[in-house]
Amino acid sequence: MARIAAIPKAELHLHLEGSIEPATLVELAARHSVALSPEAAAARYVYEDFAGFLEAFKWVTSFLRTPEDYALITERLAHQLLAQNVVYAEVTISIGVMLRRKQDALANFLAIAEAGRRVQEKGLQLRWIFDAARQFGPAAAMAVARMAAGLKSEGVVAFGMGGDELALPAADFRGVYDYAASQGLHRVVHAGEIGGPKSVRDAVEWLGAERIGHGIAVMHDPAAMDLLADRRIPLELCPTSNICTGALARQLGRAKARIEDHPMRDFFAHGLGVTLSTDDPAMFHTTLVGEYSLGPRLGLNPAQMMRIAEMSFEFAFLPVGEKRSLLDTFRGRINSLGLV
Repeated sequence: MARIAAIPKAELHLHLEGSIEPATLVELAARHSVALSPEAAAARYVYEDFAGFLEAFKWVTSFLRTPEDYALITERLAHQLLAQNVVYAEVTISIGVMLRRKQDALANFLAIAEAGRRVQEKGLQLRWIFDAARQFGPAAAMAVARMAAGLKSEGVVAFGMGGDELALPAADFRGVYDYAASQGLHRVVHAGEIGGPKSVRDAVEWLGAERIGHGIAVMHDPAAMDLLADRRIPLELCPTSNICTGALARQLGRAKARIEDHPMRDFFAHGLGVTLSTDDPAMFHTTLVGEYSLGPRLGLNPAQMMRIAEMSFEFAFLPVGEKRSLLDTFRGRINSLGLV
């Protein structure tokens, strides 16, 4: 574990709002004159299925109401990442939820971006992905995409879509993704988490997704895996998340699933690009170091895990020169630690 903690890391599938620890939630509630005990907060971080997680996420984020709230959780997340030797992270922000709640999403984001800049001198680069909730529809998604396009100079690198992937078909959002592409934004889609392989295919073929959030449903479709491998479209894998939400159990047709059941090893063997992330670390009681420590249970040896870590840099939405610099630092460190 100590050697894993020592390697420089990148994380590409990480939700800002999902990083709120129960103690921070108590603090946020108090700011808004809501009495919330630590025990009551912690109790809401337990769920048995994806619907339960979405309800908990909705409740937790209801305590985010001002730019100062968003600055606080950004600072807390940055310190958590620095403690794990994360040197680069692309953080997803639920802009669609902010707009739905009639918040000043621009003011919120500028507070987030400023908090992110303050930690850069400590060795952590943060970039931002603006997320739309699929269930809110294409008009709401377009509002998020337009906002993202106007803030590229503030470190926004991509437009993404999460939420309930079964709510509306991907084709409904083609115009939104075409617009994002025309504005020079990278494109990510949550697909194949609870939906089937077709959800992943649609994300690629209709929306031009450059990365797929989760995508575990392709375990059922070797041709879909071939499509992803051939086009070098990686999966952003979050094993602990898939256990906690019941997504993996659902894909396997079981009541429960274990980490050992996760298809990451099969994806790696098939030649897919795969990265490892936490998704919503506080809400799934995990860390990036903890995810990497799962290697033996996932059936992956240290060299394979280090290759997966390397891919997190390779598939980052960064200019080639910046990626090369981060990769050189990473490779030098793992060689010095004797991890390969």
